[in-house]
Amino acid sequence: MKKFNNVIVRRPCKAMVEGITSGLYPGKPDYELALKQHDDYIAALKQCDVEVTVLEADERFPDSCFVEDPAVITRACAIIANPGAESRNGEKVEILKAIQQFFPEDKIEFIQEPGKLDGGDVMMVGDHFYVGLSARTNEEGIRQFGEILGKYGMTCSEVKLEEVLHLKTGVNYLENNNMLVSGEFVEKADFAKYNKVQIPEDEAYAANCIWVNDTVIVPEGYPAVLAAVQGLGYKTLIVDTSEYRKLDGGLSCLSLRF
Repeated sequence: MKKFNNVIVRRPCKAMVEGITSGLYPGKPDYELALKQHDDYIAALKQCDVEVTVLEADERFPDSCFVEDPAVITRACAIIANPGAESRNGEKVEILKAIQQFFPEDKIEFIQEPGKLDGGDVMMVGDHFYVGLSARTNEEGIRQFGEILGKYGMTCSEVKLEEVLHLKTGVNYLENNNMLVSGEFVEKADFAKYNKVQIPEDEAYAANCIWVNDTVIVPEGYPAVLAAVQGLGYKTLIVDTSEYRKLDGGLSCLSLRF
């Protein structure tokens, strides 16, 4: 099934080694290795029948390679988010410039203060969007997001986060009613209607896989998750994200897919 035609990524900057981290995955990123892993990520995406737009590195924003957070792109419009981390808030201005190449002004919407929204808290399931209430996304941000979606015939619902940074840290939709779940999301009633594939605790990081046109990209080093995804019948590609993991970043964080 062809769903995505375009992907936007941004090259990691040298300052990424000073990016925000919870320390959950210790160590400082190796910049040269991060660049190689980013090359491999782009190569994997290109195998999924999409055009990849590669934005230049931006040294002003150490975390700017995680392009998923400053914007959400839907089938009908692009929504410029209002990231909750102050050091990242300026990224929305830069991602807007890229999105303007794909969407007319009347199809670009904005989350305004005091609303806060990180794209990593937004999971698209068809025309419904689950949004995590987190340290980076507040209720006003979710309210505005829902109001925008309503203009285009789409809906959203709030999911309260208790442990993880972003919603998609622990739950990701793979289309065809299949969902990878870990930790706090295993028993959440919000996702009861889906075919939930539970990720073992020691491979929880790999709950963050991405579906791109019937291929699922899986992080390297998580054999149980790889086997589970292949067991669902998907073609898989493997990309090492070890240096992004040190910044709490995963596969979905590194791209906008639409």
